Parts: sequence; C-alpha cells; structure tokens
Amino acid sequence: MIRRWNGVRLISDVNAEAGPVFVGAPEIITAPLNDVIDSENFTPRLLALLSNALVWRESRLLRQAFNLGTNDWRVISALSIRPGATSSDISEFVAMNKAVVSKSVNTLIARELIVPADGARGSRHLYLTRAGADMHDRMKPISLEGQEIVLADLSPEEVRQLNALLTRLLQKTPDLSRAADSAEGFDGR
Repeated sequence: MIRRWNGVRLISDVNAEAGPVFVGAPEIITAPLNDVIDSENFTPRLLALLSNALVWRESRLLRQAFNLGTNDWRVISALSIRPGATSSDISEFVAMNKAVVSKSVNTLIARELIVPADGARGSRHLYLTRAGADMHDRMKPISLEGQEIVLADLSPEEVRQLNALLTRLLQKTPDLSRAADSAEGFDGR
C-alpha cells in the first residue's frame, strides 16, 4: 500500500525499495537539474574548497597547540604587519566580519597578547605585547606549512603566476560589493 498526501508518497508498505519518504513537501525533485553549475570548473567553489581545507587544518592545529583559532591568528598576524591598526582596519585588511574581529580582539586582550591604546571602542589602536609577538612566532609555522602543502606540486614560476592571478581576482572584489548592493530584490528571473 502506498499512501500519498497532496500527491507525495508518504509511506510504502508494499515495496521497501520504493525510495525515500517525504512528508509535507508539495513537489520533490529527485533527479539532477539540466542547467546546473559545472562544479568541477566553478572557480568560486574551487577557491572555497581550498580555503575551507586550509582554515580547517590551521584552526584545528592552532586550537590544539595554543587554544586559539584561525581568526585569532589573523588578528595577530595583521598586527604584526600593521602595528597600531584598529579593529576596523584589521577587518578590512583580512576581509573578516567586524563582529568576528571584535571577538578575537577581546580574546587576545584577555590573554594579554594584544593591548588597546586609549580611545573609543572600535577605533582604538591595537598593538602586540611581547607575549603576542612570541605567540605570532609560534603560530606562524602552522600557517606557512599549510601554504607549503597546497603549493608543493607547483614550480616557483607557477606559484608566482598563481599569486599574480589571485591578486588580479582580488582587485575585482569591490565590484562584487557593488553588484550585491545593486541586486536588492533580485529573484533570478
């Protein structure tokens, strides 16, 4: 016996191999669509997969070794390059949400790895402490090793070309923001 609700099979007592059971769905697509993204050649997917793998590895190792994560490392690294940066500066420099940067800043202040100069919250200039600089030096090899792993099969010239291409792609990120701002109400039709 097959029972249906609004044309959707709910249960099948007759044939256990009849397929999945769905409840409350008006129409169910069980086969791939004809017009889909080529996931093997969709650059944003490939970049995201690589980034996610690097971040997952790095975050796991940083948590194990230092009880700090990738976001904390990014703030420490940014301040090692740009001492005195504000949270807003860091957010822009590492392309992280300001709330995420703020959480990491608070963690790092509590751990005495960074200190804020006097000023309004969000506009305070931040600096590494000696302990923060030491932490940077201890965390840096974990990050560099991830880069070495993914670039291992590339020649120095290929690495140079890859970095040049990525830099060109990064120059297009303002266009993405403008396109997102102008696409309010976009429904894809």
